[in-house]
Amino acid sequence: MRLNQYIAACGVCSRREADRLVQAGQVLVDGQPAELGMNLRGDETVTVRGKVLESPRTPVVVAWYKPVGVTCTARDPHAERTIADAFRYPVRLTYAGRLDRDSEGLLLMTNDGALIDAMMRGANGHEKEYIVRVRSRISDGELHRLEKGMYLRELKQQTKPCTVERLGDRTFRIVLTQGLNRQIRRMCSALGHEVRTLKRIRVVNIELGALRPGQQRKIEGEELEELYKKVMLPRTSGKNSPAKHVRREKREGTPKTNASRPSAPFRKGSGGGPESAR
Repeated sequence: MRLNQYIAACGVCSRREADRLVQAGQVLVDGQPAELGMNLRGDETVTVRGKVLESPRTPVVVAWYKPVGVTCTARDPHAERTIADAFRYPVRLTYAGRLDRDSEGLLLMTNDGALIDAMMRGANGHEKEYIVRVRSRISDGELHRLEKGMYLRELKQQTKPCTVERLGDRTFRIVLTQGLNRQIRRMCSALGHEVRTLKRIRVVNIELGALRPGQQRKIEGEELEELYKKVMLPRTSGKNSPAKHVRREKREGTPKTNASRPSAPFRKGSGGGPESAR
């Protein structure tokens, strides 16, 4: 097994981030600085940031309602409150995908490095659903611009078409399949709108549901199986058997990923009702 895959399987971080740790000299193998791309026999002692890693365990996935004000990082001297401060679980878990400090809602926490790696890759196109409230009325035309995709000068990138549904004069639902940095806030800013609240309510098939800020629930059974199926990963069968990536196959007629509760497309004139996101 490659070193970065092993580190990811231990739930420390994604494989890409593991490579960065190796380059920064923060990974040791049997007491010696690790090298990029090295393979492990299986009996080595791997140390990351001074901590010896334990063998990968049966994957655990937890849905957590990240409150506003929590920064998605384990340690940051400039962050008032980090995930390490706000999230507690008997097993060490890491976030699979990020939410910025001023946003709230669903964050998946897991010790499955392969799942983290799959969720962090924007090219995989996993659906993420949000409820957004801006400070001033947003027009039908502006919602259409969000839906068809727009160019973000700051990132020098074009956003992909997405699904948008009006919920009120200043509130809308949006489903993204990419994860650009502060994407929704940048899209709204490009239209002259400031985001007041932004809440993620779904990731792939996992929904926030009735969770309140700071609450969590373990994902199990059919819900967990469906998550792995949709992100194209096999489940591990037991201890010390980390999940591995399954290469995506391009098959004719393969159905697109469906939401567990599909969002209706934007409809002109459907606004004016009560605001549903505060």
